[in-house]
Amino acid sequence: MVVVRKRVAVIGGGIAGLAAALRLRDLNPPDTEIIVYEQSGALGGKLRTGELAGVTVERGAESFLMTGSDGTESAAVALVRRLGLEGALVHPRRVPAALALGGRLVPMPAGTLVGVPGDVSALGEVAHAAPGHDADNGRPLLAAGQDVAVGALVRERYGDEVVDRLVDPMLGGVYAGRADRLSLDVAMPQLARTARVEHTLSAAVRAAQAASGRVPGQPVFGALEGGLSRLAGATATASGARISLGLPVRELARTAHGWRLLLGPVSTPPGFSAPSAGPDAGGSRGPQTDDVDAVVLAVQARPSARLLAPVAAAASEAVGGLGYASVALVALALPPGTPLPELSGFLVPPSEGTLVKAATFVTRKWDRPAGGPVIVRLSLGRAGEEERLQFDDAVLIERARRELGELIGGELPPPAASWVQRWGGGLPQYAPGHLDRLAGARAALPPGVALAGAAFDGVGIPACVASGERAAEDVSKTMSA
Repeated sequence: MVVVRKRVAVIGGGIAGLAAALRLRDLNPPDTEIIVYEQSGALGGKLRTGELAGVTVERGAESFLMTGSDGTESAAVALVRRLGLEGALVHPRRVPAALALGGRLVPMPAGTLVGVPGDVSALGEVAHAAPGHDADNGRPLLAAGQDVAVGALVRERYGDEVVDRLVDPMLGGVYAGRADRLSLDVAMPQLARTARVEHTLSAAVRAAQAASGRVPGQPVFGALEGGLSRLAGATATASGARISLGLPVRELARTAHGWRLLLGPVSTPPGFSAPSAGPDAGGSRGPQTDDVDAVVLAVQARPSARLLAPVAAAASEAVGGLGYASVALVALALPPGTPLPELSGFLVPPSEGTLVKAATFVTRKWDRPAGGPVIVRLSLGRAGEEERLQFDDAVLIERARRELGELIGGELPPPAASWVQRWGGGLPQYAPGHLDRLAGARAALPPGVALAGAAFDGVGIPACVASGERAAEDVSKTMSA
């Protein structure tokens, strides 16, 4: 009997796709061929480490959670250990953060869950909860299976001020979205679970915090010495996958034994030669195809929907409506000795009206060489505000520098160096009911096709890693059947 070597395509070379490739390697025979197709010229997606004035500064994700919502180590930490990189783990300094309120910085209240307090009396001047609203009505806050917007639940129980001044900036820092539009199930899964048991929001928050199992004093976040691009590179290497950069996957079609990928341009205008390539690079002429036994789609919702449309229309429709927010990151290298508050950074509520929604004082938050430039990284833009980012880099840099100075109470000198990193349509906006829509999409997928990535299972490196690993497990079952 002739045994044919299996082939799997992973479409998308972000950390979800790379984690899928590595898990495929672990689960399948050694001769299985794994190909990662990444349309851009680089692996890693939003894991992109940069440099500014000789200092390492992330251009995308800055860190990852060390534990999951159940208190066990996160999928990101497990991946770091799998790759033998635990010796490179680093953690931020224990420096407090702040909120920008009324043009000044006030300390971030302790003991909240993504901004939702378990004890409203501990909020101090940050916000005042509506009295008497969080009463025990004799039933759980949410029915089984019910999903609501984070803002809807917190406004009902605590009032507007807690949402507008605390929860919105916290969620804005993670999703660039608004609490009134983000799914509780996705944005705060641990609170969603306890809200289906507890009768008050304060009790639900405390139960979620207890269930997390986090030990006071243990690091909440981690990163890698030298930058998070190391995680992407090490994962790609360990997977043994063949990497194809700069070659789009345009179409997906069934074959008698699996799937056919159309690579490169779909059509060529009259009088032009098609600038297509083979599976490894952009060197040969004309579109081509690649036949595989299974496919992991680890790209954003709309390209996933486009590829699925001819082969799984119901799944395509279920995932294609997901919205995205655009953001820009501005990094400033200020002259050595430039004074900054003794903070790791701050968050800004939308009500403040600034373009800057968050700032990280990199040289305070992370160990960086002493005596060097003062590095600040600012995040600009929220969902629905894309037009505010439609300026050239110089304008955004000057706007960010000016707003930063106003927020910290003093004019800042011009930066010695700077850069702008734009993430157009970079952050998914999960509306209530997202998990039900996703479950319907996955149920409608044909065998041998799986979905992975932030579009489906949540932002953050641990969520993306776990999503990629799940997708690999799903398609591996079909190949071994």
